[in-house]
Amino acid sequence: MRIAILTSGIRPVPAIHGGAVENLIDFYLEYNDLYQIHDITVYSIWNSNINRHSALKSKCNHYKFINNNSLVSKILKSYFKHNYPNDYYHYSVEVFFQQAFFLLRRKAYDVIIIENRPGFAIKLKKKTSIPLICHLHNDFLNSSSANSHEIFDSYNYIISVSEYITQRVRTINEKNSKCITVYNAIDIGTFHKACPINREVVGLNSNQFVVSYSGRLTEEKGILQLIKAVKTIIKNIPKIQLLIIGASTYGKDVTHIPFIEDLKKESEVIKEHVIFTGYVDYKMIPSYLKAADIAVVPSMWEEPFGLTVVEAMAAGLPLITTRSGGIPEICEGVATIVERENIVANLAAAILDLYQHPEKRAAMSKASLERSKLFDKETYAKNFFKAIEDGIGNEFK
Repeated sequence: MRIAILTSGIRPVPAIHGGAVENLIDFYLEYNDLYQIHDITVYSIWNSNINRHSALKSKCNHYKFINNNSLVSKILKSYFKHNYPNDYYHYSVEVFFQQAFFLLRRKAYDVIIIENRPGFAIKLKKKTSIPLICHLHNDFLNSSSANSHEIFDSYNYIISVSEYITQRVRTINEKNSKCITVYNAIDIGTFHKACPINREVVGLNSNQFVVSYSGRLTEEKGILQLIKAVKTIIKNIPKIQLLIIGASTYGKDVTHIPFIEDLKKESEVIKEHVIFTGYVDYKMIPSYLKAADIAVVPSMWEEPFGLTVVEAMAAGLPLITTRSGGIPEICEGVATIVERENIVANLAAAILDLYQHPEKRAAMSKASLERSKLFDKETYAKNFFKAIEDGIGNEFK
């Protein structure tokens, strides 16, 4: 099958600058390169660091890049900013789309896959009769979304990352079954094989009970509530340390963020028990996680999926998390899932329970490792391509 992939227009693919969506695209492209299943062309923004990336040598995956800093792009951005202020997306994203389509229309494709930009279908449906598939990673298409029915009707198929997102899409048309779920994945092997980082290197004590948090330091992730929960426990159990892995953004951003200051202020009283690592390269995350005794993912919003949940399980950690969005689908039965109401007390009780019951931690660790195998990148890629083939029809198999 000849497939065009329209990326989000924010981060490049290959995923040299990270990004959950971009890494997941890389996973199925890697699988396609290995098994030579489809002829795929990826439309992505350009970055100078991409030029020597090994993925560009693939015989079945091809890359077309749009330089969003070129003179043409700058002129188009200025034009769209002033003439189309109410376009579906930010003018820079709309400019990426226009330039990508200019290249895309020159080649015949059997299907166009739109990565997490469902609104692209509004213009695409008017420009081409090629079947459209949306790969939806966030809650961007539901009955409350702008132009929801028009967008929904424009797609032949919608692949979402969790049943939670699938059900959100079905609020538009509950009788239509064109939306299905293909779960996200990580590179399980890197987590299974990783060795723990030396605790002393990051300021941890070797004989302490380490509670880890990994992810962006933003309000919806629940890190403030976790710090408050640890504060209530430390009064009676001083052996606990909290390892906070991550920064406010996906990269090495040193911008002053008020919320980060709030976190540090909240933890000031127990600062000997709280370690902020700051930004950690993703390659090192497995080793940092394995230095902990348990992991907590205290999400306070409806997580579309929850990759950090899979990462914690793949590191073999007993897990505490919240009943949020797609999270229970990932870890129900192997993790302690707490309600968000009265969250501080619930987290504190769950941490205390695992601290006091080492045999329970051992059983949960084993269950986490086994459960994580369901979210391996090869399984994900295989299911993703099967969904495409099922969605478009047997004539392309």
